[in-house]
Amino acid sequence: MNPIKFGTDGWRAVIAKDFTVNNVSRVALATAQWLGKQKTKSSIVVGYDCRFGGLMFAEVVAKILALSGIKVFLSDNFASTPMVSLGVVKLKADLGVVVTASHNPPLYNGYKLKGAYGGPLLDDDIKAIEALIPDSCHLNLDNCSVENLVDSGSIQYVDLETIYCNHIEAHFDLQSIRDSDLSFAFDAMYGSGQNVMRRLFPDITFMHCEYNPGFDGVPPEPLLKNLTPFSQLIKLSENIDCGLAVDGDADRIALFDHEGQYIDAHHIILLLIHYLKKYKGQSGKVATAVSSTVKIAKMCKHYQLPLEIVPIGFKHVCALMLKENILVGGEESGGISVAGHIPERDGIWNGLVVWEFMVKSGKSLRDIINEVYDIVGPFAFKRSDLKIEPDLKKRIVNNCKNNVYSAFGPYKVVKTETMDGFKYYFSDNEWFMIRPSGTEPVLRTYAESHSEEGAADILKAGYETIMNI
Repeated sequence: MNPIKFGTDGWRAVIAKDFTVNNVSRVALATAQWLGKQKTKSSIVVGYDCRFGGLMFAEVVAKILALSGIKVFLSDNFASTPMVSLGVVKLKADLGVVVTASHNPPLYNGYKLKGAYGGPLLDDDIKAIEALIPDSCHLNLDNCSVENLVDSGSIQYVDLETIYCNHIEAHFDLQSIRDSDLSFAFDAMYGSGQNVMRRLFPDITFMHCEYNPGFDGVPPEPLLKNLTPFSQLIKLSENIDCGLAVDGDADRIALFDHEGQYIDAHHIILLLIHYLKKYKGQSGKVATAVSSTVKIAKMCKHYQLPLEIVPIGFKHVCALMLKENILVGGEESGGISVAGHIPERDGIWNGLVVWEFMVKSGKSLRDIINEVYDIVGPFAFKRSDLKIEPDLKKRIVNNCKNNVYSAFGPYKVVKTETMDGFKYYFSDNEWFMIRPSGTEPVLRTYAESHSEEGAADILKAGYETIMNI
């Protein structure tokens, strides 16, 4: 039996190859056994997104948990990851399980675990559950049905969408957004955020807000290359002021300005810090992953906010949020959380904060980005995932470990950071980063510079160096 390993954000595998009923049963059984060691009477919220087989796999998880003596709150429809995490808090459950592969390609599904606090379960607990995964599941699921378990009270259907929408309504002045002169658009990427936004803002422009488990063949990751139709829609409309896009389970975010220009997570993190501190008078520490823009440090210095850099993986941000007052915590991949909400990434929540910023200030998205540039200066970021042979990947990583790279083309390395991957600084504002995937023959590469051209040139110089040395 193949070992099941959790990555930075849950376990993911190809449907029908490794993501099977048997393997999902094994993971669910380990989850039940781990929780049984913590307390005798417990409950778990189970949700699933729009992927193929989501409901079926969620019902498998619910059955395993119920047969193990755990009360299960099962979502009555597909749900985003933030909806499940919030449901854990509102229903006072002990854990949350989300059947989702987030932004991964359509062939994948996955299994995320959430703590009682409404955020990613932390590393030590994940490892403890991983260690309990059996070679097979001894429970016979064929002899029980979800209906019988519902009748017995072991499983209870819950409306996570209404819980989430009520929470949004209580924390935002949605009417001011609805009644404003600004026009907004939303791209769900065929993911689980679609119904929430139709419910909250029925009159805005929608794209890819239909049920399509194949995601039209496009990975539901909010990168520019996957959002070209949305960008074109905004350009051609000539009257949409801001577009919000979220990934398959709606915890990652991207934005577009009125010209259809892509606004990445680095800019969004800076916008959130700027708005919450300057306009709303909030304060607290900022937490961000090592692959994020160096401009965050400059923004924090400007506002005299403490900053902590953490390894990649939102669970590291979440761990800080459980102990300290974190104003904004986020990653370059689009996973961001802000004070006043659960310690969880939430693309819709953060999008609404930006929309509120625009409506309350009367300024365009480009105007408020320029306010950020007035503080930190303009910048651009690029990322590329290189699919390469394992031997070449190993050689490049060994070169990084052995300090072989002192320059990348004309860019001389002045400082190296090795918290998570290898981040090579050329100045205070320019850098190149290499981070190997732990599960795929992929090298993730990142670059930041003063302009799009500069960042692209750094990536090009980086590729030429690592491929030839």
